[in-house]
Amino acid sequence: MIKRLPALLLPLAIAACVTGTPPPVATTVTSAEPVPQADPKPALPAGQVAPVPQPEVRPEAPASVTDPSIPRAQRVDNFVDYAASTYGVDPAFIRSSLSQATYQQRIIDAISRPAEAVRPWKDYRPIFLNDARINGGIAFYRENKAALDKVARDTGVPAEVIVAIIGVETQYGRNMGSWKVLDAIYTLAFDYPRRAPFFAAELAQLFALHKAEPHLPLTEMRGSYAGAMGMGQFMPSSYRLWAKDGDGDARRDLFGSRADIFASIANYFVLHGWQRGEPVVARADKDPNLPEWTPDAVDPLWTLDHIEGKGYRPRAGQPRRDGATVINFEGDAGREYWLGYRNFYVITRYNRSPMYSLAVHQLSQAIRAGAGIP
Repeated sequence: MIKRLPALLLPLAIAACVTGTPPPVATTVTSAEPVPQADPKPALPAGQVAPVPQPEVRPEAPASVTDPSIPRAQRVDNFVDYAASTYGVDPAFIRSSLSQATYQQRIIDAISRPAEAVRPWKDYRPIFLNDARINGGIAFYRENKAALDKVARDTGVPAEVIVAIIGVETQYGRNMGSWKVLDAIYTLAFDYPRRAPFFAAELAQLFALHKAEPHLPLTEMRGSYAGAMGMGQFMPSSYRLWAKDGDGDARRDLFGSRADIFASIANYFVLHGWQRGEPVVARADKDPNLPEWTPDAVDPLWTLDHIEGKGYRPRAGQPRRDGATVINFEGDAGREYWLGYRNFYVITRYNRSPMYSLAVHQLSQAIRAGAGIP
């Protein structure tokens, strides 16, 4: 999961104490000074709703580390300074660890052709919606029912969604990646200029993660070709900032502790705006007399009136909500039209592809039906 840190604001209730003391006599304010007024919230554009609040954007690495015109050795030296000064990691430890990293050309080749970028929905869907993945999810849920149900009750993130994420990412833990995480992120930070600002920042976060979780073997951890780790495939920044200790042992282990894994995936969803009990998608029909409409992003910004004005209407029996986007896919039987609601958008925060989000949702529903989850 190339994925990509907010404080949640809680309303304060202020109670006033009533005493027997008579109230003071009111006086007239004669000052010409205007009373300060709160800034009004900006009006939303017509047909739109407020965006889903998101964690603070994680910082990218500076140009001194990522500019390909700078000699590579100098960029590495600059990275050591950047990571050490930003996260308080010993520069000697950073240098020693980087000396053990190896450039991997196959990682560059792999990241240049992700499945969701080259396959249509009709070919992408069967990768994740098949008997092995569905039956594996049913078995995984039953094996971990108590822990999954507890996290679902505590967070509002359904157990079947957590299971589907694990199924899509790692086939229920059977394939958590064979690349050394350090090699993967090192390669992408210094030899993949297009995404270098992101991956160099993730490399620094990897050292910060090890500082916080010294039990993690920095030079030996294995993961995806993009450096995602564990059963839920967290990038270093996601691991460091959003992983949870679910089993109470005072450390966060996304490789071996299922309680930590389930709690961390749910926490990721909650922090990105998941709403308990709300729908993910609605199947839609399109007016054949109007052109297809593809919004600029998957953000669920549009009212149903606006969407229906574009020719898209939820089918009978499908959920209806303001705050949606429109997705047009090439399915087995021709064009498919979907409305993606807020929770659909939250799944795309785990992986930006709308196809990924719909695959997770459909797999979760198949697991739910097969396992008899209420």
